[in-house]
Amino acid sequence: MKLEILYFAGCPTYLEAERMLREALRAEGVQAEVDLVKVDTDEEAERLRFPGSPTIRADECDLFPVPDRSVWAFGCRTYSTPEGLKGAPTTDMLRASLRGDGVCAR
Repeated sequence: MKLEILYFAGCPTYLEAERMLREALRAEGVQAEVDLVKVDTDEEAERLRFPGSPTIRADECDLFPVPDRSVWAFGCRTYSTPEGLKGAPTTDMLRASLRGDGVCAR
């Protein structure tokens, strides 16, 4: 499984998302590399279909898909967690998504 965290410079939560993802991987007993992918330009945002930072992908599939849009650009991303809106998904949310409980079919 190829795991990526897409982010932009100055994002205050991408490192938290990385920590949570690594915790989820450990809890699930999954060994995988996690690549940090810095998005620097609007062109890259468009090409990568970047909905905001941090975006977590497994095999190029967003683990928490957003509705399709015509414009992709920089911005902070929020996740609806049991504790309210946060800048990163919880470990439990990531575990469920990695198990395939979400809408990202692999």
